[in-house]
Amino acid sequence: MKIQIGAQSYTVREYCRNEKDLGQTLARIAAIGYRTVQLSAIGPIAPEKVRHLCDDNGLRIVLTHNPDSDFLLDPEGLIRRHELYGCRFAGLGYLPDRYHDPDGPARFADDFGPAAENLRKAGLKMMYHNHALEFARMPDGRTMMDHLLSRMPADLMGVTADTYWLQYGGMDVCTWLEKHGERLHCVHLKDYTVSGFEIRMAPVGMGNLDFKRILDILSHNGVTEHALVEQDDCYGASPFECLRQSFAYLQETIR
Repeated sequence: MKIQIGAQSYTVREYCRNEKDLGQTLARIAAIGYRTVQLSAIGPIAPEKVRHLCDDNGLRIVLTHNPDSDFLLDPEGLIRRHELYGCRFAGLGYLPDRYHDPDGPARFADDFGPAAENLRKAGLKMMYHNHALEFARMPDGRTMMDHLLSRMPADLMGVTADTYWLQYGGMDVCTWLEKHGERLHCVHLKDYTVSGFEIRMAPVGMGNLDFKRILDILSHNGVTEHALVEQDDCYGASPFECLRQSFAYLQETIR
């Protein structure tokens, strides 16, 4: 499957605070060569205006991150917004703190299962984005992620696997991606490097992750449609330059 390379707006969140800034930022993303985007951490801009700005810049919205309250309190509004965006994948970007305990995965499934079912009935899909905390071992020796996935089947919830956080959480990135390919409709590409004793994020291809193998795995699982470049921290470098470096590497690598 040919994977589409997109940009995660969280990388440039400081430049997406209002309608004018978002329009300028989307134009810069499009000028790099991206044709798809994920919406995350943008300012309080009307969805109709967001869609218009994306259309004006030739960018298709393919994934979002949303507050947990949207899933739990206003699932119909969440569905309407994604229909307006023309976007199939509605993402939850973080496991709320109240689920960070041994009973959390069961309560998460009880709370989010109905919303995920509503999304499925509307032709959409809930996507869960991991960090490292989900790979903490639970009392039975399994990880929190193991418990979450056992309670939320793949037809209800996909996983926007984040390559950096998989590595940070102590996983073998490639093995984990191979094992859970049926959930990986979208992924986050983010490299992992070191500076002295500090672990850092890096543009794709500029760190230590084996992205040639990662991309080969994703290209052959028959599921992954979208790979979104994300870099939470650019350590003083321009986030647009980091997006450009990642895009250049991926264009050269994915052929």
